[in-house]
Amino acid sequence: MDELGPAAVLETPAGEAEEIAVTRRNHQGRRLESVVRRFPRTRLLVVGDLMLDQFIYGRVSRISPEAPVPIVQVTGESAHLGGAANVAANVRALGGETSLVGVVGTDPHGRRLMRELGSIGVGVGGVVRVSRFATIRKIRILAHQQQVVRLDREAGRPDASLVRAVVARTLRELDSVDGVVVSDYNKGVVTSALLNELAARCGTKPMLFIDPKKENFANYVGATLVKPNLEAAALASGVDIVDERSLARAGQTLLERWRCEAVLMSRGEEGMTLFRHGRPMQHFPTAAREVFDVTGAGDTVLASVALALAAGASFEEAAVLANRAAGIVVGKLGTATASAAELLAELALMDRV
Repeated sequence: MDELGPAAVLETPAGEAEEIAVTRRNHQGRRLESVVRRFPRTRLLVVGDLMLDQFIYGRVSRISPEAPVPIVQVTGESAHLGGAANVAANVRALGGETSLVGVVGTDPHGRRLMRELGSIGVGVGGVVRVSRFATIRKIRILAHQQQVVRLDREAGRPDASLVRAVVARTLRELDSVDGVVVSDYNKGVVTSALLNELAARCGTKPMLFIDPKKENFANYVGATLVKPNLEAAALASGVDIVDERSLARAGQTLLERWRCEAVLMSRGEEGMTLFRHGRPMQHFPTAAREVFDVTGAGDTVLASVALALAAGASFEEAAVLANRAAGIVVGKLGTATASAAELLAELALMDRV
């Protein structure tokens, strides 16, 4: 019998190779669709800093005579759920069940935030409402779809009694959820005490997902997945990420430092990269066709990857779904969400590519 050389062993007819690729894509598409259809049976608890995102829209036609700044002629205004509240809104838009733990004031902005959460079916029994706390607001002024300036209104961090209340209300919810999502905007709700309790009580169920900030880098331990952006990953790892080698080193460092199962790094226009122990890093190129506004895109990634993993997806499948969901929201103006219907439509497009 003649021996087959290496080239003959590896050679596959072009038509057969294409057929195999199509079959694999179709199988992946069906798997991803089945995960999305399990979202309504999945419940997440979102813990973190609640805020109201306000937008003022206008036109610029001249520069102020008082200072070298544009004059914005206001044409409209809107308000949206922000911070951890936007993560919860994304979970609901994707069809999942969710409840929220955080702190708001009893001011008009806090009342509006609570009304908005209630109107979309987010459980708010864990939200602490106190008169001595001013609801956090981010006010963005946009002209011609470009952000001109952002105004932040914050009146201090939650005191010790509010922090204790957040921990107690979080622990009270753990037995009824499939996963806990920590949305840390460094406004004082997410503390070492809270993270230590979650690390001790979370694991296989409920899973634990974290969006990190610098001040708590030392406290993110034992999560299912941590989702830093590129800047946070460089700071937390101490690695200057400039190429593939430094990227891989940073990811491995974070896996070891945070002792988590996976790190999903958001890399802007480069998409996302998934790191797991003992496996090569995996890149997921950006799925956005047009980018109008990246506001809140990180919240969408966090919500969708957490919901997918809690619904039974693999880490790779969850990353694909999160990437697709992010591609949807950056194509919208302002703080936005991706719906389950939009995500399913994206998956259908994947099958046809």
